[in-house]
Amino acid sequence: MRIPCRNGSIATIVVADGAMSSATSHDVARLAGVSQATVSRALRDDPRVTTATKRRVREAVKALGYVRSELGRGLSTRATHRVALVVELDNILFQQLIGPIHDELLDRGYRMVLLAERADGGLAERLLDRSVDGAILMTTRLTSSLPTELLARELPFVFLNRVGGIVSEPSVTADNVGGSRAVAELLMGLGHSRIGVILGPADTSTARDREAGFRTALDDAGTALPSRRVFRRDFDHESGRRGLPALLDVVDPPSAIFCANDFIAIGVLNMAVELGVKVPDDVSVVGFDDLDVAAWPVFGLTTVRNPVIEMARRAAAMLVDLLEGGPGADAREVLATELVLRRTHGP
Repeated sequence: MRIPCRNGSIATIVVADGAMSSATSHDVARLAGVSQATVSRALRDDPRVTTATKRRVREAVKALGYVRSELGRGLSTRATHRVALVVELDNILFQQLIGPIHDELLDRGYRMVLLAERADGGLAERLLDRSVDGAILMTTRLTSSLPTELLARELPFVFLNRVGGIVSEPSVTADNVGGSRAVAELLMGLGHSRIGVILGPADTSTARDREAGFRTALDDAGTALPSRRVFRRDFDHESGRRGLPALLDVVDPPSAIFCANDFIAIGVLNMAVELGVKVPDDVSVVGFDDLDVAAWPVFGLTTVRNPVIEMARRAAAMLVDLLEGGPGADAREVLATELVLRRTHGP
């Protein structure tokens, strides 16, 4: 087989039919006239490598019958170049984070492995079986012992979107306090004094911080938030469906409701249709996160934009830096949020 080299010469490669190639990345690099690092980047389609160089590398790979061995690389470096992403698969926000994390890790030469957190446990064992080099934790509860176990076994990890309550490790989160405070100020500025909230689980940092920011703004303005206008459940659609009738059934029902995430808010909007409640004429509804569905014309949800793509990429980059001995061991990044005004709020 003949293949053009970078210097213009032609290399002839002979591979016996049926023989298993023992070519290495060094062989590919030499034949293509590039470095081994460039071979690695070209094979994962790194945009920093030119099209012509990628073509030469692919031709060299084909000529030599080279097969990239992740197992061999792991044995030689004692690293798998795999990162676990711990998720709740039924959470829409987490689904939006998966793509950017995958892309950032791929750009840095790592593969992503999804691990779904289930009630049956066993997550620590799966993370500590040497099949991954590190983890991104997206589902951590404040009472979870998982971060402590990973820390004790020296498995690097980064919190994303949530933080733990037992240990404080590198994290990337949104400004949940500031975002929810902005919602409270919006609603009070529209003249609402009877305000209700539908909150997520108290043992998550997102629910804790969003409640704290909202309550602080109300307290500063002298606006009451009695327990009868507080409904707490999960970060899901059903919480909104159940929360709306519960809040409207109190003696002084709210004229505005802050939902701790968009999934809850969409449940509220759907139940409002069933109950004949007009939004925002009868009650204003505001969410948090700005999921893709929030902008759909059927919802037009006023909400707080959570910079999910930037958070995802920063968390992945932060973990790779930790794995490769770079800076960031004590990083705590809090990214700014933005109030997005659509049509579910009014005076």
